[in-house]
Amino acid sequence: MNNKTEDTTMVNPSRRNLLKYAVAGLLAGVAGQALPGLPSLHGAETGAGGKKALIVYYSRSGNTREIANQIHALVGGDVVELQTVAPYPDEYSAVTKQAKEELQQGVKPQLKTKIADFASYDVIIVGSPNWWNTIASPVRTFLSEYDFSGKTIAPFITHEGSGLGASALDITKLCPKAKVLDGLAVRGKNAKSARSEVSEWLRKIGMLK
Repeated sequence: MNNKTEDTTMVNPSRRNLLKYAVAGLLAGVAGQALPGLPSLHGAETGAGGKKALIVYYSRSGNTREIANQIHALVGGDVVELQTVAPYPDEYSAVTKQAKEELQQGVKPQLKTKIADFASYDVIIVGSPNWWNTIASPVRTFLSEYDFSGKTIAPFITHEGSGLGASALDITKLCPKAKVLDGLAVRGKNAKSARSEVSEWLRKIGMLK
């Protein structure tokens, strides 16, 4: 972007209208795109009775992000990727060790991600990899930081053989005043080809017609 400005008094009406339409077209093109860690511009209304939805997930390898993007493409809503203040190690064995210690000690890592106007959402679609048979530590932090009273939570989990594990039960414990729907478990290696599985789950829980 440069620092030049245009004197609007020198723009004739027809050119001003062309500029207006051009800007509107650019905004329309951007509206369907979601950036990792940021709310999308897709619009928060979903096909589920017009309820306002938020897709929140943590993804280390990218598999959970892939499923979150598929859900977003199908039902819309806003999408946010959770990011921790202190990044996890790159090495897989180091991550699993740290994750186990956090779970055993009840550690909830601090998040960089903040969600504005959380109270306005009706449905929270929560995504996580399966870490030691439950949700990842950053997701536990998220579920502990906001008031889920009266909200509906739809969990989805990526895994390599352990399925949902105790994730739904643990989400219910962290958010006892929320309604927790049946979850979706997708093998990480199948994430990119899971669209039909995702669609079926969304229909089952009433999020997609």
